[in-house]
Amino acid sequence: MPKVVMYTTAWCPYCIGARRLLDDKGVDYKEIRVDLEPEQRAIMIARSRRRTVPQIFIDDQSIGGFDDLVRLEQARELNTLLGLA
Repeated sequence: MPKVVMYTTAWCPYCIGARRLLDDKGVDYKEIRVDLEPEQRAIMIARSRRRTVPQIFIDDQSIGGFDDLVRLEQARELNTLLGLA
């Protein structure tokens, strides 16, 4: 299964939605909480070139945020990226 990394905060509703979607699919992911580890925010920005959370990576490929994750799911491309297809 591909490696999934997600940069989040505790209170972000989009982060909660992304967690829920990945949990529903049974996907293991590494969550990096930028609210608990502020130095990780700079790393997230450098990797994704975006400042908002969540930022999701599948095998080091930037997927984007929650809206991008949902678009992939609606296009039936997410399962393939996650190795579930």
